[in-house]
Amino acid sequence: MATLHVPLDRGKPLALAKQIQGHLERLIREGHLGDGVKLPATRELAKSLGVNRATVALAYEEMVAAGHARAHVGQGTFVVGAAAAPKASEPRARTPINWTGLLSRSARIAAAEEDRWRRMSPGDTDRVAVSFAGGMPDSELFPTEAFRQVLNRVLREEGDVLLQYYPARGYPPLRQYLARYLLRFGVEATPDEILIVNGSQQGFDLVARTFLDPGDFAAVEQPTYPRALQVFRGAGAQLLAVPWAREGPRPDVLERLLERHRPKLFYCQPNCHNPTGLSLTPETGRRLLAVAARGEVPVVEDGFDPSLYYGRRPATPLKALDGDGVVIYIGTFSKILFPGLRLGWVVAAAPVIERLLGAKQLADLHTSALLQAAVQRFCERRLLDRHASRVAAEYGHRRTILVEALRRRMPDSVTWTEAEGGFSLLVTLPAGLDAAALLPAAIARGVAFTPGRPFFVDDGGERTLRLSFSAVPARRIDDGVRRLADTIKAAMKRPRASTGDRAAVPVV
Repeated sequence: MATLHVPLDRGKPLALAKQIQGHLERLIREGHLGDGVKLPATRELAKSLGVNRATVALAYEEMVAAGHARAHVGQGTFVVGAAAAPKASEPRARTPINWTGLLSRSARIAAAEEDRWRRMSPGDTDRVAVSFAGGMPDSELFPTEAFRQVLNRVLREEGDVLLQYYPARGYPPLRQYLARYLLRFGVEATPDEILIVNGSQQGFDLVARTFLDPGDFAAVEQPTYPRALQVFRGAGAQLLAVPWAREGPRPDVLERLLERHRPKLFYCQPNCHNPTGLSLTPETGRRLLAVAARGEVPVVEDGFDPSLYYGRRPATPLKALDGDGVVIYIGTFSKILFPGLRLGWVVAAAPVIERLLGAKQLADLHTSALLQAAVQRFCERRLLDRHASRVAAEYGHRRTILVEALRRRMPDSVTWTEAEGGFSLLVTLPAGLDAAALLPAAIARGVAFTPGRPFFVDDGGERTLRLSFSAVPARRIDDGVRRLADTIKAAMKRPRASTGDRAAVPVV
């Protein structure tokens, strides 16, 4: 540590050496200076503070004598951490700011939502034998080395430009690639109709900032992705549920909501739905779009990559059926490539993109141009296509093992969705059971899951739980289902348990 700021008041009767000693000991007690940290040399600290070197030396000597530091000849003076140091007899009294009282309404809503999910979390699942709780790709399948090579090459060739500030709309070659890539799935968009964002989560946030005022209504499918609910609630919106049927969100319910409440938008995941793994039928999609067009309400489509589809027919994005231009399509590389890239995109009509672009510039100026360029090179070399083909086959295999294990091991009164894509499916427990109340018993048997309540707008879904199979090795899936089935069977034999202390995962 070259130097350190120590506030000194030369008007105080307290000696400067004592002021230095007291300040440093407080930093140690409060954990700002950890055990083993080397304190600045007496000469450097004295110079920066404008005091005599002997003053600093005296402060250090007193700290050593009090047990807050140790000195080594020729090496310097080092901190003795708070756990090992003696307790101060008179710690300085502080009155902390009431930060909660200063939070904005949207921040308080977001904090309440986070607390709600945290109370339902299974906690640290590293010690659980099988965890179906994380809806994320398997990091063991990441093409890390191939991406490293591409990233190094981009850094060599374009680093001087890409590491500068960059236009907020995004790296032009990546937007051009995405325009071609989306054509595979029937989505027609020009590069000017594509905005690069920091993952789909920022896409939701920009849409909420642009379209929602506090008190507005927003229609959302049910069940659905909890983080999207948090964004819309954080914007002050009142949420209206459109339940999923086997064919997708119900158009008749959406139509009634439009007539009664005039929601500002409708949010849905038409394909590879989280948490069910289902996809809507093209006919249902056309009916939803017709309702939205008549009501002049934007449809915010959360687009899971259609490559990760295991059903009998290819997934069709709503945007591909959108003849009236009402769909705002949000996509991401997080599920098909690396979540840590935080790289996604929004496809919409040019006037919408312009408004979202303005919101993004206020939020973060731009997404990392270096990562955009690396992903574009990765994709143009067809490395994404090869990776997608490999992981889709593996995830499809794991999904098949999970469904077969459920059929073999679960009681007849337990049902589940037959996932057609994505990373998860939704299980419904027998009447009288609560998934959140069941979670501690499941963890005790070595298996974790995500209780279903966070996925429901109206706080329902207490009998449901999500099983995510993407990050579970195929060899562990059957054992996990066995443990879960044993937990359910044991609960069915007991009188109905109290549901007072519920449990949800930081859900993804």
